[in-house]
Amino acid sequence: MFFQYGEKEINYLKRKDKKLAWAIEQIGHIERRLDVDLFASVVRHIVGQQISSKAQATVWARLEARLSVVTPASVHAASAEELQSLGMSLRKAEYIKDFASKIVSGEFALQTVEQLSDEEAIAALSRLKGIGRWTAEMILLFCLQRPDILSFDDLAIQRGLRMLYHHRKITRELFNKYKKRYSPYGSTAAIYLWAISGGAIEGMQDYAPAKKAVRKTKRSE
Repeated sequence: MFFQYGEKEINYLKRKDKKLAWAIEQIGHIERRLDVDLFASVVRHIVGQQISSKAQATVWARLEARLSVVTPASVHAASAEELQSLGMSLRKAEYIKDFASKIVSGEFALQTVEQLSDEEAIAALSRLKGIGRWTAEMILLFCLQRPDILSFDDLAIQRGLRMLYHHRKITRELFNKYKKRYSPYGSTAAIYLWAISGGAIEGMQDYAPAKKAVRKTKRSE
């Protein structure tokens, strides 16, 4: 299953922004796969923090093989050490265990997240151990299909903005200008900015200032 968007979202963004309209024409339709299960989506995002997509896929495959199906009950029944042995850090294993325990005990009602506004859902998810704002935003976009998620904390989004609009730096004020322009279809804009950042349009460059090389001096003996 893929994130659903169509002519309504595309035509709106094209009317609002000529440069983004050009990029959309160059790239065409993008299919971004969804996590359809909210619990599994949260666990997958915790697993994937600070590791490559390939490493995340490997650990997730091991988790599914060990548990058969990743549910609050199956995770709750496993020990943190058992989860750690699948290739994740002990801290991540403890975060996942804590999350499953809160679901099983009824302390956290996952189904209510779907009924909350974007900011309320982000706040609720961010109260879980191991979940920050960026992770919560990605869950809202790629699991709940919220239509207006554009994350300032996403480095690839910032890179896409620099590349498309020739900015050297994306400040919060500048970001908010684009966020307002794209709203209420920020999620569709985000999907195209990720594609731009990943090199979907040949010849586009990142205008961020080059990092200065650290000059090494030989220390006298």
